Amino acid sequence: MQNTVTVGLVGDYDQAVPAHQAIPVALQRAADSLGIELAFGWVPTNEISTVSRISSFSGIWCVPASPYRNTDGALLAIRHARESQMPFLGTCGGFQHAVIEYARNVLGWKDAEHAETAPDAQRPVIAQLECSLVEAKGQVHFSPNSRIATAYQASDAVEGYRCRYGLNSAFRSALLAGPLRATAEDENGEVRGVELDGHPFFVATLFQPERGALTGKPVPLAIAFLQACAP
Repeated sequence: MQNTVTVGLVGDYDQAVPAHQAIPVALQRAADSLGIELAFGWVPTNEISTVSRISSFSGIWCVPASPYRNTDGALLAIRHARESQMPFLGTCGGFQHAVIEYARNVLGWKDAEHAETAPDAQRPVIAQLECSLVEAKGQVHFSPNSRIATAYQASDAVEGYRCRYGLNSAFRSALLAGPLRATAEDENGEVRGVELDGHPFFVATLFQPERGALTGKPVPLAIAFLQACAP
């Protein structure tokens, strides 16, 4: 008998967004390769006012295409995944909001913000990138023995982006002193992926690995995520 996992895709679905086209394909191919029966559902952020909307899923993937309609809803879902030990994957906007949620609720930085939605913030932990990564590709280097490196079974990969905002380097040391730590960097040493120690699976990447599914490539992080979700 196949195992069954249910995945909540937290974000505001738009069929024109390539990542939104790719994620169901990436998940289904990952499920097929693992012999897992998969069910997934899109969860608009404006439907998340309590954890009851997302607590029944086996895992949560916080998807690209922010700003979200309801930032608080996305942050609530991420917090629930972190605190309840629910497997979590965040890509692009999911990465950005995972950093904000951690800064606010673990470090106690209640004024942690995203510069796109709060340009005058005193603590913009997510800031505009010096070089935009819209439809860009680049080499990403993985920390040895990290979940990301284990998923890829490699020390690096070329991945694609569609973003203008990333981790503000001014806050890097304080944010990533532990248990949240950087496990993927670009060739300039800028953070492109993080994961949370002491959690079954809490991984977030600024790059969009799911897009490989649109060209028929396996998506290692989707496979690792579903493995963590499997009962």
